[in-house]
Amino acid sequence: MRMLRLVALLVAVICVASLARAVEPDEILADAALEQRARAISAELRCMVCQNQSIDDSDADLAKDLRILVRERLVAGDTDRQVIDFVVARYGEFVLLRPRFSARNALLWAAPLLLLLAGGAFILFRGRGPAREAATLTEDERRRIEELLRDKP
Repeated sequence: MRMLRLVALLVAVICVASLARAVEPDEILADAALEQRARAISAELRCMVCQNQSIDDSDADLAKDLRILVRERLVAGDTDRQVIDFVVARYGEFVLLRPRFSARNALLWAAPLLLLLAGGAFILFRGRGPAREAATLTEDERRRIEELLRDKP
C-alpha cells in the first residue's frame, strides 16, 4: 500500500511539472487578453535552440528573447499575424512549428503523393513491356537435361 502511494505521488509530481511553462513571471503581461494572445503565438513558434519545443516551453535564452519580442510587438499594437510575420522575416520559415503551405514548399508537401503515384505507375507498367520470348533450349541442352534426369536415383 505504501508503494502505491509513493507511485501515485510520483505521478502527480510529474504531471504538475509537465504543466509548468518556461514563461517567467517578469515576462507576463498585465493585460490578460494580450498575455493570452502572446501565449497562443508563442505556442506556434519553434525554439531555434531546442527545435522540438515551442518558445513557450523552452528555457533557452533565445526562446526567452523571442517571448519578450512577441510581447513587445503585441503591446506596440501589432496583430497576431503581423507578429508571426515579423518573427518569420527575421528567422525564416523554420521558426514555425506548423509550416505554411506556399509555392516554395509545395514540392515538399506533394513529394509523398508523387512518390506513391510513381511507384504505382512503375508496378502497373512494368509487366506491360514488350513480350518476352520464352527461352528455348537447344537440342544438346535438352539431351543433357534428359541424361541428368535419368541418372538421378
